[in-house]
Amino acid sequence: MRSYVPNTAAEREEMLKSMGLNSIEELFGDIPEELKLKRELDLGNGMSETEIRRIFKAYAKNTDASLPLFRGAGAYRHYIPALIPQLLMRSEFYTAYTPYQPEMSQGMLQAIFEYQTLMCNLTGLDVSNASVYDGATAAAEAMNMLADIKRKKKVLISAGLAPDVRETIRTYARFGGVEIAEIPLNDKGVTDTEALGAALEGAAGYIAASPNFFGNIENMDEVTNIVHGAGALMVAYVNPISLGMLKRPGDYDADIAVGDAQPLGMPLSFGGPYCGFMCAKQKYIRNLPGRIAGLTTDAEGNKVYVLTLQAREQHIRREKAASNICSNQMLCAITASMYLSIMGPMGMRETANQNIQKAHYLMDGMKHIKGIKVRYPDTPFFNEFVVEFEKDPILVNSLLRAKGFVGGMRLGYYGCEDKGMLFCVTEMNTRDEIDGLLTALEEVLA
Repeated sequence: MRSYVPNTAAEREEMLKSMGLNSIEELFGDIPEELKLKRELDLGNGMSETEIRRIFKAYAKNTDASLPLFRGAGAYRHYIPALIPQLLMRSEFYTAYTPYQPEMSQGMLQAIFEYQTLMCNLTGLDVSNASVYDGATAAAEAMNMLADIKRKKKVLISAGLAPDVRETIRTYARFGGVEIAEIPLNDKGVTDTEALGAALEGAAGYIAASPNFFGNIENMDEVTNIVHGAGALMVAYVNPISLGMLKRPGDYDADIAVGDAQPLGMPLSFGGPYCGFMCAKQKYIRNLPGRIAGLTTDAEGNKVYVLTLQAREQHIRREKAASNICSNQMLCAITASMYLSIMGPMGMRETANQNIQKAHYLMDGMKHIKGIKVRYPDTPFFNEFVVEFEKDPILVNSLLRAKGFVGGMRLGYYGCEDKGMLFCVTEMNTRDEIDGLLTALEEVLA
């Protein structure tokens, strides 16, 4: 029998015995001999789930949906184990909502508790809330936390945060009376530490991304030391997949970690819904927005889950609240929990490593193509990097699409004069796809 048949030889023998038979041949004895195959099926070697999906993708008629994708900029195409969408179809997950009556919501509270535990393990921090709407919302809520904890109305943000994240922070700040000062990047594409040090006086804290929007990995140990040296708090905006290889925020003593959990098992879905995560040190637990589930025992000693913390001002005295987040992205948070549980530490490490290796392979290839300049060639990066073309980037992307590739994100898309293009590579991009893109670029730029 083939190795993919799940029951053992002993189990098959027991089943045959229960039917009064001695062999598989006896079981199929009524089939005429001339109809029997009399050889093993030619099914080839076993393949991974990803390889099987690529075979079926090749049969797809919708060519746009199956084009190799080299675009990220905050929304990423990652491998989603088949188990996740199947489990999410269970009605207890997709019909459950906010646990206003904890005694009636034990399953949902347990799901929140396990999500919180996994996010704390991932970030290396002590506490997590039950999620907020998306990564930009999480960053803006962190800005409110800084102002509330330090009782200061000045917050620094990095120019390396994604443009939509910075705009969301500014929107919150405008109506919260918080002054936002943006810290520029240096010529290496990372935080200008001199500018940071000079701007910290009177600031509640600093919000920086690593990897930042341009894919560059910041020296977060150095940045955190500068921020803490001025008596301010450090917020790290992180890509959760990168934490499979990079230092966790807790490892470099960040006070708060935020980001978008979309890479953790959530499809691109035309932009949402996504899931913002927020983790913090224990001493800031009462400043976290949203809700926090906990584990305890009842009067009879049974394990029970409870809604441990939630500021009632968020519901009935909204003008007094530090945050007005009243709900959370529970179905998306459950998706993230499933992904982290299925992948485990080794799976996360392998995924992050593939992102790094494949992105560097593409950059190395681009360095040798005439008409392309890599903007930060010597700066460590994760799975994204910026290049500049001699030709108009809009034209380049159009010609790449005609050759069957979705190119990078034009930085000018965000309303600036930047002519650069941000390319992204994940574990979903094969070597053949990367080589094909390099060939297409050579032809487009010739």
